[in-house]
Amino acid sequence: MLIDDAVRFLSQIPPFQFLEGPTLREVAQSLTMEFYPKGTVILQQDGPVSESLRIIQKGVVKISIRPKGSGDEEVSDYRERGETFGLVSLMGGHQKTTIVAMQDTICYLLSRESLNDLMSSHPALTEYLLQFHLTKYVDMTSREIQGKSLLLGSSDRLLFTAKVGEICRSAATIVSPEATIREVAGRMAADRQSAALVAGPGGNPIGIVTDSDLRSKVVALGHSIEAPVSQIMSHPVVKADEHEACFEVVLRMLQGNIHHVAVTRGDSLCGVITNHDFMVLQGRSPLAFSEDIERQTTLEGLAPVSQKALTIIGALLREGARAANIIRIISELNDRIVRRVLEIAERELGPPPLPYCWLALGSEGRKEQTFRTDQDNALVYADPPPDLRKEAAEYFARFTAFMRNGLVSCGFEPCPANCMASNSEWCQPISIWRGYFTDWISAPTPKAVLNSQIFFDFRPLHGDESLAWDLREHLNRLIPDYPIFLGFLANMLVKNRPPIGFFGSVAVERSGEHKDGLNLKIKGVTPLVDIARMFSLEQGVRHSSTMERLEALRGGSTLIADLVDELEYAFEFISLLRIHHQYRQMEAGKPIDNFIHLESLSHLERQSLKNAFRLALRVQDQVMERYRSFII
Repeated sequence: MLIDDAVRFLSQIPPFQFLEGPTLREVAQSLTMEFYPKGTVILQQDGPVSESLRIIQKGVVKISIRPKGSGDEEVSDYRERGETFGLVSLMGGHQKTTIVAMQDTICYLLSRESLNDLMSSHPALTEYLLQFHLTKYVDMTSREIQGKSLLLGSSDRLLFTAKVGEICRSAATIVSPEATIREVAGRMAADRQSAALVAGPGGNPIGIVTDSDLRSKVVALGHSIEAPVSQIMSHPVVKADEHEACFEVVLRMLQGNIHHVAVTRGDSLCGVITNHDFMVLQGRSPLAFSEDIERQTTLEGLAPVSQKALTIIGALLREGARAANIIRIISELNDRIVRRVLEIAERELGPPPLPYCWLALGSEGRKEQTFRTDQDNALVYADPPPDLRKEAAEYFARFTAFMRNGLVSCGFEPCPANCMASNSEWCQPISIWRGYFTDWISAPTPKAVLNSQIFFDFRPLHGDESLAWDLREHLNRLIPDYPIFLGFLANMLVKNRPPIGFFGSVAVERSGEHKDGLNLKIKGVTPLVDIARMFSLEQGVRHSSTMERLEALRGGSTLIADLVDELEYAFEFISLLRIHHQYRQMEAGKPIDNFIHLESLSHLERQSLKNAFRLALRVQDQVMERYRSFII
């Protein structure tokens, strides 16, 4: 009976499904079976090699690596039912990864001897296994391995696979704090460097001087060139370890609006990396788009640059970037565009009469936009004294109208539900906003809960951020006093059930424009976003992005504390499917939507989608049990 079960299982998965019946039965008879409870380390990096090819009959395993010199685990893949692992170890004689059961997992084991016999007599099976295990994971030290057979040549260095130590300039100009500005400028010119690092005792960089500093702090202000360089250096220096991925450093440079980073090896200095180095590496760096945005002083100049920035998504997809990384880069560029429009608005309309903060809401607030979507924003300003109320209201009405039109010109369409700061309801003093939040939480009508799902994902994007954090603290203080609000939020959460049918199949649209399609946003991403939001509000988490919220909930006391890895993987997988789908539509000149057809997915992708849906359903069922008195 067990052999018959194994035959039926193998006959449904590649490459065993291509074997003839007698051969398939022989393979099934040679199998053994092992059970690994959740959390079991099946194979350990640098430990004993695998003596069998393991075929996952049930469960999920995580494959990770710890690069030498780094204590950080880098997840390279997850394997599910029907997939195999252990071939690289078995053939290579060295265990390069750690493989852990993420759920209770059952594997069939095909011994080394049986596998060798099978591979020698079936070339097609051999080709499949080698392609899956070796080509897919050719560079196990890469942080982002996407299973796209991404072979890296020595002259094709990629943003997501290269380390900063591999491309930094080792011949950095290093000076002492006592060196004069004249001496430093001479050294930079002689070394043909755009920056000089100022080193303190022990050689640690304590400051940096760039060409820009010489222009803006010395030439423009008439600073004495005989003064010590410590008077004009910027500090502290932004540093990166030589083993960090270039992507992480690019993101840090974007966020900090800096162009030079010191690269270190342990406590010593290796060199400097600049935006130019990334442009050489990639051809068109995200930093280059950022600089294009910063150079624009008018909406007319900003609009085409804004549209052009979308082209970077294609480059990131071709490099095999994770969805989370693509979203982070695009969010940073979108933020730059919005801030630039805000700065233009302030210049055109004059300084605001009161401190204000521009709030990003919804997917923009969560930093989860891909291809630019609707505007979702609001504005909060300081409570005005009586004599300034009218002036403040009139100024911010003009200001938000300018913003709405300016963002439209840059490709951000107006929100159909009018959740924008240009709607006077969402442009208010902070006391009014506190009142909104109090009303929504204390009297959670369906409309109030719907508003909370949009507005409670806010984050400050520009202006006086203390106004936003004051509002966040007010929100977090309120929620523990009104458990009924979480009950109503739970009720909304469980009503959007992932589309898994009674027999485990994925349900699709039965009619209409998107017949046979599956909405990856509403049915895939949204349930996971809602789960992260609800438990974050329950725990008073300040973060707004789904991934940051999940990380903050790891190991805590919530229902999902032990499911963070699985939820992050599900969110990453569905988000990447959605980005690839939308990019293909954009390339084909088609309208962008969220509907994907199951026949376009591989067996593994369909299975992974089902697993993600089942996970969301499992959490929803637990939420229903906890808040059953509120579920309608």
